[in-house]
Amino acid sequence: MSPGKRSLPAQRSLPAQRSLPAQPNLRYFKIEAKRRLRAGEFAALHDAQRAIAREHGQPSWTVFCQCINERLGTESCVLPQVRWVISRFRDAGEPGWAAPDEGELRLHFSDEFLTMVPAKELTGIIAGVAEDLRQELVVLAQTPVTARLRQADREIHASVEAKPPHRIVELAAFPLGTRITDSRIAAPEVSGRHDLPAAVAGIIDEAVADLGLAGLVLAGQAEGTPMWTVTTGWADLERSEPMTADHRFPGLLIAMPVTAVAVLRLIADGRAGLDDPANNHLRTVALADATVTIRELLAHTGGVSNHPSGVGVSGLAELSGPVLACGQDRGSFRLSHGGYAALGQLIADVTGLPYADAAARLVLEPLGMTASSFPASAADIGTAAVTGYSVNADGTLAPTPASIYTMPAAAGLWATAADLVRFGAGWSSLLPDGLVGEALRPHARRGPASGGTIGLGWPISRDGTCIGIVGRGTGTTSSLLVHRAGNQVHVALTNRAVSLEPVNKRVLDAMLPAG
Repeated sequence: MSPGKRSLPAQRSLPAQRSLPAQPNLRYFKIEAKRRLRAGEFAALHDAQRAIAREHGQPSWTVFCQCINERLGTESCVLPQVRWVISRFRDAGEPGWAAPDEGELRLHFSDEFLTMVPAKELTGIIAGVAEDLRQELVVLAQTPVTARLRQADREIHASVEAKPPHRIVELAAFPLGTRITDSRIAAPEVSGRHDLPAAVAGIIDEAVADLGLAGLVLAGQAEGTPMWTVTTGWADLERSEPMTADHRFPGLLIAMPVTAVAVLRLIADGRAGLDDPANNHLRTVALADATVTIRELLAHTGGVSNHPSGVGVSGLAELSGPVLACGQDRGSFRLSHGGYAALGQLIADVTGLPYADAAARLVLEPLGMTASSFPASAADIGTAAVTGYSVNADGTLAPTPASIYTMPAAAGLWATAADLVRFGAGWSSLLPDGLVGEALRPHARRGPASGGTIGLGWPISRDGTCIGIVGRGTGTTSSLLVHRAGNQVHVALTNRAVSLEPVNKRVLDAMLPAG
């Protein structure tokens, strides 16, 4: 079977248009959607939300929320830096244009950013989209140190340091569906369903169209109910292979809470202490700061430096040397691949097993995650590996090779959607209540960029109701979200690097009881 074109829906009459108030309240509109659902006007929450959006002249609930956020936003410290990038690179390739040197880039990008993306590579990436930088920049949402922007059919996420000169610490652009010209992603009807809730049915098609996805998998479970899954699109466009629930995705950063649970199991068994210095248990490598504790590593506050995470699994000592640098601010949250690499080595040193085997024994196998692993090579992933895609300049999709990261404890997990649901629903059953409480207790603020906190391995939402993590690579995105009070787990996976979190959050909102 080869990708065909999706038929267009029947034309519907547009609802009466309304104007937004001068100070719109998004919470009011969310409550209004649930009220209209309870009143029987709509069969599903997403239908009520879409109707409200269209009544206010917007094509979807997502765009409607973005418009409200834009109206409420105040000038962010991000915008001057983004505007510098635009003004500096918009003429790239034109006669007389000279690329900035590393010194100039370091005035606007943090040292850590330029460690992960070297100056020469960064210059090439930005210069390659110079034509887009000449288009209008639209602010979708902003906080003092973050912004979501749109320019030339791309959504841009950017954040800066909290302190002056507010250098850029994140800058990522995601081509939207309107930019994708690849006719192969005209997907078939939803290719797989299992106990699909009615509230989710309309979300998947809208997400595929809005984001321009090759394929998408959604899965979830509420306590006491069967797991549901839904798939659409293509796992591999070149082979015309439809997406199924059995396809495996790189979980990337979702490896971190798996590693955290493995460490906490060792602590529960008395083989290590939460507040022990990590060096007490490390044998193959050591931390430069011998006083950094296991708790601090779990909470990303140990100050361990990050290393470029390349591909191809090798020993940590070979990657970083026998001593791991601790060059970051200790006590403050900083997403720490290096710290989690150290935890992976600690697991291996304490158990006497390779990290991948120990993590399987401690976490994956007890939860029945039989389709999940930490592969050492692309060949180990198997034929069920999904193909990831990047976007060419002309809007077509190009396959990206499967990546095996050098720090598996930080980003090396490959899993199916169902297995990630099993992890989100069952991880706490592997630990005593006291350690579950520690894992879910805020240990540090994640900074103004997120407004949330960090537990032991788990990012915690601003209001404390959700835990979850997103893994985004060059060709895939994985999102795991757990609603603690509602005992619901939701997973969203796609084979493109996009902003997938709003889709998963929308599914969660649709599944929570009205009222």
